[in-house]
Amino acid sequence: MSESISADVTIDARGSACPGPLMDLIGKVKKGDPGTIYKLQTSDRGSMEDVPEWVEKAGHELMETVEHEDHWDIYIKKTE
Repeated sequence: MSESISADVTIDARGSACPGPLMDLIGKVKKGDPGTIYKLQTSDRGSMEDVPEWVEKAGHELMETVEHEDHWDIYIKKTE
């Protein structure tokens, strides 16, 4: 588990079902500035596929995924 990444924006989507966490992330990223680091907290297993696919398609950077007992933290950096 990495404590070295400091998120600028945390999106707590724990308890939300697919596609909720991804939609929450997309909404925040669209409003943010390039270079912003987002931490998506999700308990939905579908996010483990949906989020990386969207990040790649949108051209952002998937920095790290940290698994916890009851959720995942997915760190994304917004590019241009």
